[in-house]
Amino acid sequence: MTQKPAAVALPEATPKKKHRLTIQREIAVLVAMIVFNLIFTDHFWSLQTFNVNLTQVVTIVIVGIGMTLVVATGGIDLSVGASMAIAGALAPMLFMNIEGPLGLVLAFTLPILAAAACGVFNGFLVTRLEVQPIVATLVLFIAGRGIAQVVTDGSLQAFNNPAFQWIALGKVAGVPFQILLMFALVALFAWIVRKTLFGKYLLVTGGNEQAAYLSGIPTARVKMIAYTVCAALAGLAGLISISVNSSSDANVIGLGSELDAIAAVAVGGTALTGGKAYIAGTLIGALIIQLLRYTLLAHGIPDAAALVLKAGIIIAAVYVQRRRH
Repeated sequence: MTQKPAAVALPEATPKKKHRLTIQREIAVLVAMIVFNLIFTDHFWSLQTFNVNLTQVVTIVIVGIGMTLVVATGGIDLSVGASMAIAGALAPMLFMNIEGPLGLVLAFTLPILAAAACGVFNGFLVTRLEVQPIVATLVLFIAGRGIAQVVTDGSLQAFNNPAFQWIALGKVAGVPFQILLMFALVALFAWIVRKTLFGKYLLVTGGNEQAAYLSGIPTARVKMIAYTVCAALAGLAGLISISVNSSSDANVIGLGSELDAIAAVAVGGTALTGGKAYIAGTLIGALIIQLLRYTLLAHGIPDAAALVLKAGIIIAAVYVQRRRH
């Protein structure tokens, strides 16, 4: 009687290989969308269109970087739009009422610190009071924008301050500064996640928080830092947003940015269950979402349809992640 050969277990793909495959798929999708627009969208191949798409994606990417850190811990931050609104509401009040360089310095620092304080509040609820992240950040999702509206009395703040607006409208060697800032932040946080001790702690905390805690990793501090950095980056995005528009309206600053950031993170390959963080993937995911929106608008499809598609993208991305798991 012949003996059946034993089954041979195929080696699983390493995390680095899985990451490369994910990035390759995202790049393939992005290239396919670019090719589609080159063929079917009028005036797509122009420097102006290129700049418009890149500048419009800047705030999504910056908020998405912070969201990636929070999601890597196994959490979520629904209050990033409110943090943008608070920072965007405070900045004009400072540089319009305090003259000279001091006003500009305060306009760039205090709003970001105020947004970071929102992150500390979120982190406190999550780490100390052990409130579920979606509930903890829902508090400021509701109250944060209300605070910004109270501070500004619900009025529109219009301004023309080239020195302050240089963060969004300035150029370096012909390249918009906000784009350079975006790529610099992507490179910085990609390095932090992959090469620093904090990055390792971040991923271990999200992968198995209890085991990480028993191993001596300060999981509460790691999560606190993630929420604080996320809110601070949202505050920076708020400053860029009002600089582009030359006005600050607490009712609309950062509205819907939560969905954009979460969609960019999910499409970028970062598991919403925690334990992974792909900053470069978030950049590509944000570019895909922005290009999708541009394609819809260019072909006469209303912007409201993009919201439905973004929600569908999140569902599809989560489904794909679960299938891979």
